Amino acid sequence: MSAFDPRITPARPDLAALHLRGRVEAGRFVEGVVHHVVDASAPLRHAPQADAPLDSEALQGEEVTVYETSDEGWCWGQLASDGYVGYLPANALAPGAFAATHRVVALRTFVFPAPDIKAPPVVALPFASRVRIAREEKDFGVGGGGFIPAQHLAPLAAVAPDFVATARRFIGTAYLWGGRTSLGIDCSGLVQLALQAAGIECPRDSDMQAKLGAEIPFSGDLQTLKRGDLICWKGHIGLVAEAGRLLHANAFHMQTAEEPLAEAIARIAKGGSQVLSVRRLAKT
Repeated sequence: MSAFDPRITPARPDLAALHLRGRVEAGRFVEGVVHHVVDASAPLRHAPQADAPLDSEALQGEEVTVYETSDEGWCWGQLASDGYVGYLPANALAPGAFAATHRVVALRTFVFPAPDIKAPPVVALPFASRVRIAREEKDFGVGGGGFIPAQHLAPLAAVAPDFVATARRFIGTAYLWGGRTSLGIDCSGLVQLALQAAGIECPRDSDMQAKLGAEIPFSGDLQTLKRGDLICWKGHIGLVAEAGRLLHANAFHMQTAEEPLAEAIARIAKGGSQVLSVRRLAKT
């Protein structure tokens, strides 16, 4: 078991995914069942209890392979988008795959019960939610349980290549450990959403993201950095924005903020953490 990262390996001492038989030790092995998220977002927790730490969030339309559903209403499974493993509320999921056609490109959009912006909305969906749109009607996409403003939707295959610009849209969003929405987001959640919107596969946590792209030698000279570079500390990550500025969700500001990179490096160093590496992606 020690050779496998438990964050992305569906294995516990008592239960593991069938495909891991012979590779890990477990009391029993089961074939997972594909589900999808039906709530606007679903907390993925470290343990099957409401007060357990929030490890991540799954968004509407995301698929989850479920290996266990408890009598207490928790599903233990693995997200298809980034492989993360954890516990989700069973009532936030529905069985079966989900054939999404579009994704939400607004930070948050409303789903209306009728093609009328004066109608009381039934739910608000976060950025990157996946929906199935059957048709368009009066500038709305019909799907996701109602009518969604067409301006807030893009075909699933569409990409937003400027991931720095995407991340910048979250400036002011409150910091939330494990968060992945405009209601609350953490450093790696911000990077992940921005890169995924650009069509770049991205793992969930900052130490995983610190292996993306190619390492760029960095000795403190900010002139060597380019827009879109990832700046990595132990337990933290951010994006180089314009003119030597850092864009990151952080607990110092308790929100997503853009600030002078030199000031951020100095402040974080005073807290005992030095820059570990700089990573440069192919799409910058």
